[in-house]
Amino acid sequence: MSITVWVPADSAARSVGADRVAQRIAEVAAARGQAITIRRNGSRGLFWLEPLVEVETAEGRIGYGPVKPADVEGLFDAGFLNGGAHGLCIGRPEAHPFLARQTRLTFERCGIIDPVDLDGYRAHGGLAGLERAVAMPAAEIVKEVTESGLRGRGGAGFPTGIKWKTVLDAEGPQKYIVCNADEGDSGTFADRMIMEGDPFVLIEGMAIAGLATGATKGYVYTRSEYPDAARVMSRAIEVARAAGVLGHSVLGSGHAFDMEVRIGAGAYVCGEETSLLNSMEGKRAVVRAKPPLPALKGFLGRPTVVNNVISLASVPVIMARGAAFYRDFGMGRSRGTIPIQIAGNVRHGGLFETAFGLTLGEIVEEIGGGTLTGRPVKAVQVGGPLGAYFPPSLFSTPFDYEAFAAKDGLVGHAGVVVFDDTADMLEQARFAFEFCAVESCGKCTPCRIGAVRGAETIDRIARGIEPEKNRAVVADLCQTMKFGSLCALGGFTPYPVMSAMTHFSEDFSRPPVREAAE
Repeated sequence: MSITVWVPADSAARSVGADRVAQRIAEVAAARGQAITIRRNGSRGLFWLEPLVEVETAEGRIGYGPVKPADVEGLFDAGFLNGGAHGLCIGRPEAHPFLARQTRLTFERCGIIDPVDLDGYRAHGGLAGLERAVAMPAAEIVKEVTESGLRGRGGAGFPTGIKWKTVLDAEGPQKYIVCNADEGDSGTFADRMIMEGDPFVLIEGMAIAGLATGATKGYVYTRSEYPDAARVMSRAIEVARAAGVLGHSVLGSGHAFDMEVRIGAGAYVCGEETSLLNSMEGKRAVVRAKPPLPALKGFLGRPTVVNNVISLASVPVIMARGAAFYRDFGMGRSRGTIPIQIAGNVRHGGLFETAFGLTLGEIVEEIGGGTLTGRPVKAVQVGGPLGAYFPPSLFSTPFDYEAFAAKDGLVGHAGVVVFDDTADMLEQARFAFEFCAVESCGKCTPCRIGAVRGAETIDRIARGIEPEKNRAVVADLCQTMKFGSLCALGGFTPYPVMSAMTHFSEDFSRPPVREAAE
């Protein structure tokens, strides 16, 4: 009887040798005459344990990690095909403290199933939401999503149901669902994990969005840096179409919805919805002025829903279990769960899905395990390269949109990047300006010019030239960029800059450097 061995094909696992591990397991099994079937899954999100190999046993799946090709012979010697004891054994993955503490709704199948096996997806509860949705009027679907309290997980936090209702009520011969999978924030990987580990949940969410709004065509816009995600996503779409989940009659309902993957060139500004739409139309990726909103005049001038991957992937569980079930998780206006991506100088980096409300300190110190270097935490940046830097004195802040906004911060795409006490926060502030200058689409003056002047002014502070005067110039530039920029690229750059100056002022006090004689 063949024994099933699971080896992740997620990009994170492959980057540390998962393919070589799978090949070595196959070679050793063949040499020893042991019948095995190697299946490739997504990652469960325990990145410090990747590649995490799992074996199906009578007691359930048993995990071993991180496995290197050189470890494989020893695993066979220890009887790992039967769940045998070994130094790399972590037991049942779902019992591991990192996973056991989570509330996995959106990611409940990620790392468990074969990403392109539709039968496996169904066996683990997939398509239940879509099956319910095809029997409901469009307005009722929108109402369910609205009552769930789901807000945009891409960073803006805008209520998803309101956006859907706007498109439902809009008139037009054609409507579209566009999934913003242009995940460009540093320290974020939730979108990629879904596309590589459970693409059917995104397909299901987009199909439900189509039924809810009258849209019959969908696009997943992702970046060229995500070739594995694009490949898996495209294959899953083919499988779904062949099975009647997509096409002219979704699950035999008579409602049409089909979709495809579009790949961008990797411009950070394409994470902004109107710039993304311009890119999809073959135009230069510059931000559009609003109004009109994309919900009224979006792709090709037609009513368009633009939602993030996690927003759309959260819809199936809402439709399957009901709005009240989802709304019961979270706090305040932040309902449901959020996939927190823990990265940077941290011991236990990975994806942690939980209800809103954990404090930043719990996330960094308890779940993340503190810094990998063992040095004290100096700063934590939440929300990507345009997120604020929080010092340990703010670690009591709950992970919640409004709580972070009250501290001049952003939840954003829920990326958490940890820095130890060797980080130079003046350099980090300069990086924010430099990043904005490089990635700006150039359309508006505050972003295009302000970021360049900001980097120049930070350089003068670093040289000790009129530090107080130049700090005031930086603050003034930030005000102009925050309130004068067309989109969040220029508008959010002040968050890392001002938080660095506010909470780490000692890093902005440098001895003067003598100017060279002219």
